[in-house]
Amino acid sequence: MRKKERAELLIQALKEKYPKAICSLTAQTPFELLVATRLSAQCTDARVNLVTPALFDNYRSLDDYCNADVRDIEAIIKSCGFYHAKARDIIEMAKGVKERFNGIVPDNIEDLTSLQGVGRKTANLIIGDVYGKPAVVADTHLIRISNRMGLCDSKDPKKVEEELKKILPPDESNDFCHRCVLHGRETCTARKADCENCVCNEWCKKII
Repeated sequence: MRKKERAELLIQALKEKYPKAICSLTAQTPFELLVATRLSAQCTDARVNLVTPALFDNYRSLDDYCNADVRDIEAIIKSCGFYHAKARDIIEMAKGVKERFNGIVPDNIEDLTSLQGVGRKTANLIIGDVYGKPAVVADTHLIRISNRMGLCDSKDPKKVEEELKKILPPDESNDFCHRCVLHGRETCTARKADCENCVCNEWCKKII
């Protein structure tokens, strides 16, 4: 079976299992999503969602972040881990958006990744969820699951992104990534793949 054919079957199976393909991070604005995604590095989305309400309540505009005392942000986000670097990056991201992009979060990979603390995973999430453009968010769940399913053969995020862009329909790619996160938490976990109860087991390379 060709990879594109397998991808189409897996997309449909996950779509039926998880009809609502939504980002697990809670945010009301593009910049809030940028911040939440930065906080999610080496931290669970659930933990980030516990922290961001206080952060977003205290910092409501780009100017608030640009003028923030890094120690105040550190105190709020400490439980997310690596809080020194994350607090510094959040402030610098805000300055970058304000000074170089007229206060508007960019809509392309090149500009987004020019912001401090923003990698391709974060950039793709913004492009897909905020701007509705085709995107592949190569997080740990997507990398693990796409390898197990036989859609790619690499642990390198950029290579996984490139390979999946070749075989996923553009209008399905972003939702597929979100559904892989849900599937990775519920069934195809890092510790063990529950293949007996997996909606994808008929076409998954791990099985066949």
